[in-house]
Amino acid sequence: MPLTLPDKLPAIELLKNENIFVMNSTRADLQDIRPLRIACLNLMPIKVTTETDIVRLLSNTPLQIELEFIKLHSHKPTHTPIEHLMEFYIDFEEVKKHKYDGLIVTGAPVEHLEYDQVTYWGEVKEIFDWARTNVTSTFFICWAAQAALYHYYGIKKYPLTKKMFGVFEHVTNDSQNPLFRGFDDVFYMPHSRHTEIRREDIERVENLQILAESADAGVSIVMGKDGREIFITGHAEYSPYTLDEEYKRDISKGLPIDIPRNYYPQNNPNLSPLVRWRSHANLLYTNWLNYFVYQVTPFDINTIE
Repeated sequence: MPLTLPDKLPAIELLKNENIFVMNSTRADLQDIRPLRIACLNLMPIKVTTETDIVRLLSNTPLQIELEFIKLHSHKPTHTPIEHLMEFYIDFEEVKKHKYDGLIVTGAPVEHLEYDQVTYWGEVKEIFDWARTNVTSTFFICWAAQAALYHYYGIKKYPLTKKMFGVFEHVTNDSQNPLFRGFDDVFYMPHSRHTEIRREDIERVENLQILAESADAGVSIVMGKDGREIFITGHAEYSPYTLDEEYKRDISKGLPIDIPRNYYPQNNPNLSPLVRWRSHANLLYTNWLNYFVYQVTPFDINTIE
């Protein structure tokens, strides 16, 4: 994909080393086409890692994309230099004046808090409401998926007795849904969370459809408003070593954590992780961009309703 990024975004050089095609804004300006405008509300503390994960999965279709990162006014990250935020992020106060073909909202390490205890909950709710009338389709990841389901539909989250941690097998409930074009009968996706949403709560809401789930990890993909809302409880965007880094970080802090399931060969943390979710992750994002954004978004972006 001709993915248009700011010229100096760190993800560009990192992904070039992975043979990922990205395009800086200087080169993109020479292409006379209407690119898709995608915004990303990055709520993760280490911004560069998440930026790289998202860019990696937006970079494999022939569509040109302009990607903008949103920062909150009500929260100041402590793990990312302010200079990085100033150069590559836009305040939501500016973003909300515009319309976007797609929006991605990442997870956040605030699962242990009730939603109204999250310091930036008010601003996140405002963004959720804004997205419904200013974005063609929104892709919510992990905590953002739970938070949006709660805000829009009153779906509760429930604490788990043990962290859902590892790479789990999933099946689709609607193999004809365009989101799953090219998928195998089963697919894998990483999960890393302390809470869950439950099937019975979702089934009570007429406008929601459970698209995929796992015998071990539970509900994994939910769709609302005919594809204008996609809720993902796992982390298809994770790089091969993200779970490894999380596991070793928690071990070093003396936190109770099990070895991530279905991740290390022979369940041995000294061995390199077995990656088996990358191809479906690329299909998931590509299908979302094609069938739920590009195929339905108006040519005149200002007419999005």
